[in-house]
Amino acid sequence: MDTANGIKKQSGKVRPGESHISAWARTFQEAAEELPSAPVRRVEKDGLDVSMAWAIIGIFGILGLAAVYLMSLILIPITLAVVVGMILGMAAEKLSKMGVPRFANAAILSIGVALIVFLLVNSLANPLAMLANEAPGFIDRTTQRMMPYLERIEWLHITPATFQSGPMSIDALLANTGNVLHVVTTNLTPALVQGLIFFAALLLFLASRVNLRKTIIMTFRTRAQRLAAIRIINAVEQVLGFYFATASLIYVALGFMMTVIAYAGGLSMPVLWGFFAFLSSFIPYLGITMMTVAVGIGGVITHDSIIIGLIPAAAFFTVHLVMENLIFPAVMGRRLEINPFVVFLAIIFWTWMWGAVGAMLALPLSLVVMTIVDELLIEERPQPQLPK
Repeated sequence: MDTANGIKKQSGKVRPGESHISAWARTFQEAAEELPSAPVRRVEKDGLDVSMAWAIIGIFGILGLAAVYLMSLILIPITLAVVVGMILGMAAEKLSKMGVPRFANAAILSIGVALIVFLLVNSLANPLAMLANEAPGFIDRTTQRMMPYLERIEWLHITPATFQSGPMSIDALLANTGNVLHVVTTNLTPALVQGLIFFAALLLFLASRVNLRKTIIMTFRTRAQRLAAIRIINAVEQVLGFYFATASLIYVALGFMMTVIAYAGGLSMPVLWGFFAFLSSFIPYLGITMMTVAVGIGGVITHDSIIIGLIPAAAFFTVHLVMENLIFPAVMGRRLEINPFVVFLAIIFWTWMWGAVGAMLALPLSLVVMTIVDELLIEERPQPQLPK
């Protein structure tokens, strides 16, 4: 009984929220505080240490680029599926608000993308088959039409005999058709595999889009970091969705106008020209350059007069220039402006890495990086001073 009373008295001396420290522990703590603290010395790195650190970073960067290049067969369709899925994020949100289940939502959007691709391929099948059948006659007409201009360039040493015998003759070109077909058939299987990977990745990404967002957000610990992650993901989806929805409408109008220009200019297969104008417009700078050169060559080959032959190219370049510099900025505003030199470097880099698909993904990836950087640096922007 006395022992219990002693414990109660001792516990009463300890205030709530405080821990009881014995006498020897308090003595040890006071002695430790009296010891002189060792001075904190900052380890300075010389130039060799800094060079080694940057060398290690460079090695890992090179290994990362090599992995991206070697895994292009898998990374290209997956990256394209993620970009397309983020573009369709706004449509997925609207379908979810209408009560459509997630998997049904993903299936509807994926089937819609597959249907658009099928209709485009089906519409281009006849023009491409006609172009393949008329290829020998087209090459013959092209050589006859361009020969007067090629003969004027003396250092080329090109004469009519050049295309009648030798490796540049029509017979040699037709003989090499088998090699071209072999290359096409060899690359057809990887293309089909990539197509299947793309549609499977798109379906699964759209179906698990909400859970994937939650997983990414919950990887951060603090509330501020999670809010920043939510803001960045929403901003990326809005930028990609708004950009490609607006760009698609503008470029469809451009493709229609190119079809009219090709028909009025006497070019064969105007629908094919319109489709190429629509597709090439998604590659900034390089797309319009290649398309203008192609239309100019087609016009010169079609017409006897060079001036008349260049009119379709000049008309397309003017229409594209007006849309890109007047209509597009008026609709999109200033918030999606990217440095043209940075975009050019991105196109060159991704074209070197992934070919034509990389060139089309260069701008979306640049928009993603730009949006992330802008959202991370939002607190460092100069804020306007409001009047008091």
